[in-house]
Amino acid sequence: MTILVTGGAGFIGSNFVQGWLERHDEPVVNLDKLTYAGNLENLAALRGRPEHIFVRGDICDGPLVARLLAEHRPRALINLAAESHVDRSICEPDAFVQTNIVGTFKLLECARAYWNGLQGRERAAFRYLQVSTDEVYGSLPDGAPGFTEAHRYQPSSPYSASKAAADHLVRACHQTYGLPVLSTHCSNNYGPYQFPEKLMPLCIVHALEDKPLPLYGDGLHVRDWLYVADHCSALRRILEAGAPGEAYNIGGWNEQTNLQVAQALCAELDALAPREDGRPHASRIGFVRDRAGHDRRYATDASKLRRELGWAPQETFASGIAKTVRWYLAHSDWTARVTSGAYQDWIRRQYTS
Repeated sequence: MTILVTGGAGFIGSNFVQGWLERHDEPVVNLDKLTYAGNLENLAALRGRPEHIFVRGDICDGPLVARLLAEHRPRALINLAAESHVDRSICEPDAFVQTNIVGTFKLLECARAYWNGLQGRERAAFRYLQVSTDEVYGSLPDGAPGFTEAHRYQPSSPYSASKAAADHLVRACHQTYGLPVLSTHCSNNYGPYQFPEKLMPLCIVHALEDKPLPLYGDGLHVRDWLYVADHCSALRRILEAGAPGEAYNIGGWNEQTNLQVAQALCAELDALAPREDGRPHASRIGFVRDRAGHDRRYATDASKLRRELGWAPQETFASGIAKTVRWYLAHSDWTARVTSGAYQDWIRRQYTS
């Protein structure tokens, strides 16, 4: 028995692969293109383990995907490969269309051909798991109930539009061809190995370097925050017991404004890595021009997942923040390596007020 994971050297992917191999002897074939956000250092703990088979490649490469399916005969394909940063999608939308839409289509076509060639129990057991985002639902008014799986799609950015298109392809493949698919929509993830273009690691890195902590607009945009290990546990549970054709929201039940997130990170850093001048890290929080098309609020209702599959997050917002800050403090070498070169140019361009 084997599973094929795409995007397994990225933030969520590397956490998923490591978490899987901590709990299972079942091998993982890990296909990743190794873009700027994919990093083999994220998988250093698995070096030399025969049950982790890493393949560098693009999900848009249909012949490669087909070969991996034929060679390793996985019982599941988990698609975590994606361009995922909204800011970059506004500047460089082409890559998002190519990876998130075309790449998903290529995977579905290969998975469908592979599944059609299976027989008996192997055919019945196969699953294709598409990992999507709550951003496909658009923005919620203050006080409105959280997104359910029945919420209408209203994507606001090239990123969320590309993920919405991929979701529709997945659903259509199930409805038209019967491919046993599972779909998930997660809220904002955070935790170890997250590339420092996202809010939490960006704030941590900037605070430790005594740089401004930039927040878009008034800093009051609301997100539901999900610790990455909780997300991975939900994916494992959905892969184990989810019903083919169903979608499941995965949320942390932790709505926070971006300003609250930055303040919580700063309070943790004040205790663990205080500034030399004794001033609070929060004094470096500042505001920059708001992002184009910036959704005001997301809130994810994960009741279906809890009710039908018995899943609930284990981390609170406070415990997840503490673990995240401690991880980045303990991995300053990793941070220094991934934030060199082009990253600095990106930050200067993106956060000029």
